[in-house]
Amino acid sequence: MPDEGLGVGDRVARGFAYLCALLYLFLGVSIISDRFMAAIEVITSQEKEVVVKQKGKESKIVVVRVWNETVANLTLMALGSSAPEILLSIIEIWAKNFEAGDLGPGTIVGSAAYNLYVIIAICVFVIPDGEVRKIKHLRVFFVTALWSVFAYVWLYVILAVTSKGVVEVWEAFLTFLFFPLTVMTAYIADRRLLFYKYLHKGYRMNQRGVVVQAETGDVEMEKQLDGQMVDLEDEVEGEEAKAFEQNRREYIACLRELRKRHPTLDLRALEQMAQEEVLTRGSKSRAFYRVQATRRMLGGSDVMRRFKGVHPSEMDPQGPAPAKPEHQCARVFFKPSHYTVPESIGEFEVSVVREGDLVPTLLVDYRTEDGSAHAGCDYTGAQGTLRFAEGETVKKFSITVIDDDEFEEDEHFYIRLFNLRLGPSDDHENNDIRNNLGGSGTRVHAVPELISPSTATVMILDDDHCGVFGFVDKEVEVVESVGTYELRVKRFSGSRGRILVPYKTVDVTARAGKEYEQLNGELIFENNETE
Repeated sequence: MPDEGLGVGDRVARGFAYLCALLYLFLGVSIISDRFMAAIEVITSQEKEVVVKQKGKESKIVVVRVWNETVANLTLMALGSSAPEILLSIIEIWAKNFEAGDLGPGTIVGSAAYNLYVIIAICVFVIPDGEVRKIKHLRVFFVTALWSVFAYVWLYVILAVTSKGVVEVWEAFLTFLFFPLTVMTAYIADRRLLFYKYLHKGYRMNQRGVVVQAETGDVEMEKQLDGQMVDLEDEVEGEEAKAFEQNRREYIACLRELRKRHPTLDLRALEQMAQEEVLTRGSKSRAFYRVQATRRMLGGSDVMRRFKGVHPSEMDPQGPAPAKPEHQCARVFFKPSHYTVPESIGEFEVSVVREGDLVPTLLVDYRTEDGSAHAGCDYTGAQGTLRFAEGETVKKFSITVIDDDEFEEDEHFYIRLFNLRLGPSDDHENNDIRNNLGGSGTRVHAVPELISPSTATVMILDDDHCGVFGFVDKEVEVVESVGTYELRVKRFSGSRGRILVPYKTVDVTARAGKEYEQLNGELIFENNETE
């Protein structure tokens, strides 16, 4: 008050006050949405342990997501991201005695139109020149796109054809029924259920080194790497095991790529960079990006910052550390499960950890298995048995790497744990494990478990490197009267082998034949020659 006869100064002051109040309320809504989406992310990221059977090998336990990614995106994620406009529409309809207002429906339809045109346009525009992005789940995209178009057609039918200007109960009920049908059909497309199981499935390696699945002629597949098909059926069974192997292969491929790009970095820095690269490359939920955008806009902390600077031994590339068991059974696994060693290291130690029940004596066997590295040529094959005595939590054994003078690609091999059992000092009958407690009774122990990661990956970095070549001086200034000027080319980070390096001059502001003589030739570095 007063609300009449206001001067220009009053209008400006009140407008500024209303704007501040509106921004404050928007800030509150963003904070609530951030909490809501973070909670949804926690729910949809729940994990469970499943037993994976492998042909001709010991079964192992891997950690997988409880929620299907497609179902999570279409249910909780969509609800969380659209919660503000949905609540706004509900409040307005309730306040107006179930009559549509000017704000609610327009907000929802406007938000959908904004997503359809503006957001998709930005997503297409920001892709760098020369790069390509492809839809990960093309079948799911087609299904949801068809349902989206049908939703607008259905909206027109119920508002302009069957009952003009009124939404009747049966129309509302049928509309709500379309939602679970959308989720169900998208899930069928994602999991390749019903008729999809009759289609041929193949596996190939994409350009990032990730093993992916495709049907014959599937558009969503990326080009083959070196034209080679990768068949996982001979190695693992089940979607969980395939995801487990995909994650492992992606980490190894990333480490190799970084090794070639940064040959001068030490192993710890390479592993840290590879870990961050895998985290960045990995697909993330809608909630993750929503929370990231909100927090950065409001000056909050980066969600990814807590992962950066963490050594892979502390954060396993194959997944999170095993959860604490509800029952106190003995659980045995590798920690860490990925080792990166130079070829010249000789011997290094591998650690196996026990958690849970520390009372019974346990025996677990281990053996090495070839990957791209071969026993006898690149490393010394090993197998044996580890014995965990009462109270012991860590056991270590040594692996030997064979050093040679030949240049070769970085290679890897595996170490597997299997046949976990009670030690000879423990007595167990009828599948119950009992331990005598000095006459005070018996204590029953749960059967010990071999959990993920039960396989360790060892990456051998070749130190017989041919080297990295570059000019000593990036930029040189010379006078016209210099005549002939010699440029020095240096060989860094290795000098193995006879290497031919081509070179040529390229015009910028100076022109060949006028300001300088054009050159096109080859430099030959002999073995151990560095300049």
